[in-house]
Amino acid sequence: MLISAMPTSGKLKLGLLTVFVIVAAVAAGGVMTVRYYWLEPTERFIPPRTVTIRSGDSFRSVADALARAGVIRSRYAMLLYGEITGQARSIKPGDYAFKGGERVPAVLHHLVAGDFVVVTVTIPEGLTLHQIAERLSAAGLVCQPEFEEAARGGPLVRALGLLPPLGAEGFLFPATYKFLPRVTNDQILTAMLSRFFRILTPAVEQRMFNLGLNAREMITMASIIEKEAKVPGERPLIASVFYNRLRIGMPLQSDPTAEYSLADAGTVVAAVRTPSAFNTYDRAGLPPGPIANPGLESIEAALYPAHSDYLYFVARDDGTHVFSKSFKEHKRAIAMIKRAQAESVIRPRPVVEHRAD
Repeated sequence: MLISAMPTSGKLKLGLLTVFVIVAAVAAGGVMTVRYYWLEPTERFIPPRTVTIRSGDSFRSVADALARAGVIRSRYAMLLYGEITGQARSIKPGDYAFKGGERVPAVLHHLVAGDFVVVTVTIPEGLTLHQIAERLSAAGLVCQPEFEEAARGGPLVRALGLLPPLGAEGFLFPATYKFLPRVTNDQILTAMLSRFFRILTPAVEQRMFNLGLNAREMITMASIIEKEAKVPGERPLIASVFYNRLRIGMPLQSDPTAEYSLADAGTVVAAVRTPSAFNTYDRAGLPPGPIANPGLESIEAALYPAHSDYLYFVARDDGTHVFSKSFKEHKRAIAMIKRAQAESVIRPRPVVEHRAD
């Protein structure tokens, strides 16, 4: 007995059903694939994994680097998502530390927002270039001797007219900076020098002209004020003392200027007795350059000193000063402070006088 053939309509239905099942399976597989590669977060990383993106890197190379590090499951998912969202051309260079457990959208968000690793360094007012180099070295950002060499005589500072041996001394603006771990010496110098030169507005340049000072002379004065002042409100008065002395040709007799040449290797007494170009006990006028990197308040005091007739000041134990118009008044102020020290239960600290000629 012959088996009858299946009707054509039945074959068509079976074929359609087969196609449907195949399409459904493929679709389900596609959904699972998308879910796995796109939506499923990766495992957590201990320690975090670092991926470096350099300026000029293509989005494809970025996706490759992320995939190799295991930060994303598929480079293709990242490429597709970046193109669909239009964010592929908005990523920022830097060193990124990924802890894992994130999906493709979250990873790309970090790259677009610039959530890269930074090293934060605070440069206080009044540090010398050498001390700044020490601080940057301690943060792991520079090799100290190489940074000092670049800051004192490298091409960048020379191009700005800041010549050896002082170079950028005085012009490295104190502030809190955020640097990439692989930052270069010139990038650090650019950041710090840029902050300083933003201060030199036309109004400031006009004020320097009125005072008869160039930028180096103004910063030199500001650096002396920075090292002498302990109480912010006294900076303009201290500035007035030094300007008054300059006007009459009297030596500044500032201890910090003498100490600068010894680089913290001796006492104040030894410093003032050691001849040097920076020793303002032996030489009239400003020293040949800044003795530290002053902050904004000291710069403002150098630009706008108080109006006074003071020629002397001596420090109290609390950091404030007694200001005097004559050497006779100055000696009385020193005697008064010494008596107060003698009467104090705290061991007195020696008073260093500003000598008179």
